[in-house]
Amino acid sequence: MTSVADKPTTGSIPAAPAQRTPREVIIAISGLVVAMFVAVISGTVVSTSMPLIIADLGGDQTAYTWVITASLLAMAVSTPIWGKLADLVNRKALLMAAIGLFVVGTAIAGFAQDTTTLIAVRVVQGLGAGGLMSLVMILIAVIISPRERGKYMGFVGGIMAVATIGGPLLGGVITDAWGWRANFFLPVPLAVIALIVISRTLHLPPMPKRPVKIDYLGIVLLAVGVSLLLIWVSLGGSEFEWDSMTSYVMIGVSALAIIGFIVTEFFVAEPIVPMTLFKNRTFTLSVIASVAIGVSMFATSVFLAQYFQLARGATPTESGLMTIPMIVGQMGASIVIGALISKFGKWKPFMLLGSVLVVAGAYLMTTLSYDTDYLWVSVYMVVLGAGLGMVMQNLTLVVQNDTPASQLGAASSNVNFFRTIAGTIGVTVMGSLLATQVGTHITSGLKNYTPTSPEDVDALKGLAGGGIPHVSELPDGIRVIIENAYGNGIADVFWVAVPLAVLSVIAIAFLPNKALSTKTSAEQLKEEFEQVAIDLAEAEIGSPVSSSIQAVEADAAAERSTKTATRRRGGGAHAADTASTEDGDR
Repeated sequence: MTSVADKPTTGSIPAAPAQRTPREVIIAISGLVVAMFVAVISGTVVSTSMPLIIADLGGDQTAYTWVITASLLAMAVSTPIWGKLADLVNRKALLMAAIGLFVVGTAIAGFAQDTTTLIAVRVVQGLGAGGLMSLVMILIAVIISPRERGKYMGFVGGIMAVATIGGPLLGGVITDAWGWRANFFLPVPLAVIALIVISRTLHLPPMPKRPVKIDYLGIVLLAVGVSLLLIWVSLGGSEFEWDSMTSYVMIGVSALAIIGFIVTEFFVAEPIVPMTLFKNRTFTLSVIASVAIGVSMFATSVFLAQYFQLARGATPTESGLMTIPMIVGQMGASIVIGALISKFGKWKPFMLLGSVLVVAGAYLMTTLSYDTDYLWVSVYMVVLGAGLGMVMQNLTLVVQNDTPASQLGAASSNVNFFRTIAGTIGVTVMGSLLATQVGTHITSGLKNYTPTSPEDVDALKGLAGGGIPHVSELPDGIRVIIENAYGNGIADVFWVAVPLAVLSVIAIAFLPNKALSTKTSAEQLKEEFEQVAIDLAEAEIGSPVSSSIQAVEADAAAERSTKTATRRRGGGAHAADTASTEDGDR
């Protein structure tokens, strides 16, 4: 039920959106599909070559983690901002701006000469990605009702499967043929195509006029609080001690910024994260489930590439091929379950099953070693991927289904925000744990190792520097030790994801099983504004109004009453016209 505080305050009622045929819907979302394709291909095409990139740029495990984390952090911080702007200004223009920002950061990354530069431009890339991930789902909700969204998301999922499966393979081929830098330039022509398609095919119903008030203080406090927290988690124990003044200062400032942000959101006119959303049980439980799912999702995307290349000695191309079972499980489940949800209108049983599969998949990942039979590794990936595919997009769906349309952008983006920030922190913690575990396993493995050749000595000197090694170039004896260290280390870090996955099962189990609406968010928004007009009319004439026609009649009656009262006071026609204008603005 929409509270008075959540209702739009303008009297400008948007026109009823025209009904679209299935063909028109496909055309309308085609630009969104291309935009999402650009975002996905830009990430997947680089993922398999990331270990090689860090090794060539002279980075270590911390740099590897930060190259991933920088983009995720920027995406997390910007996601709720993009979402809030989508409730206030032109959504199509926002999407095109996000694509442009994303591609600029991606292209510049191709020229990076060190990990510091690469991390910096990954921040720009993450800002654009935050917009894409927020706005695409919001705009699909504007066009398609929750009940029908599943089958169209199946179409979107099929296109995304091409990008997700083909990206790592293409990235490996490009890396082996022309070097890893070429991967960063690939999305540029695709982005140009996306911009052209969006400008020509995406036609949205007009948005009602609302006051545009940006929560600048909230933006600053959110960025400072989240960034410092992430830096502390990432560098604590390596760059500075956990029990040190630096650690205390960072935690203190981060806590003050986050508390200040929460307090600010209660008082600003247009909060980035409206605290009233947490009164909605569906939103709150979906956030909890998203936090848990986010860690598993980001961990698999980051650490599987390392597992195949550093624990199994695979090339980037081979690594891309080896991840296909994970992607097939995730995208296949997403497409099939989306179609079933649209057909039957039931979502909760599928999400519960998916969350249980995530628990099983995360646990199976803890059993990995460098010599685990690839057939079993494939089974583990399919199980985990299917669970993620059944849960991730549907968490956004159920939130959009149970949120006022006037807060669609804020609600949708904040589910993604908490999922991303949890995934970012989770990857950072797991990355730090991996560095510690790998170091321990390497030290233990080399404890009784005696070098027998100059190559052995050179390899040991390189490992002493702490950098990520080129496993394929190591002598056989040392190579087995390194592969074993990374295999066991990556298995160890997945224990972080297991209890969180259990938490997601509990949260999803308690989600209200609300039926999916058959109305688009544009239609719902029109009804919300119409209800505001009714409420204002009731306040004017002091009697209930039950329909939009009655609201118009009530406004006319209130206008006549005002004019009569004004004439009696001697205000004349000018005062009457003024009163009439004010009533119309309401």
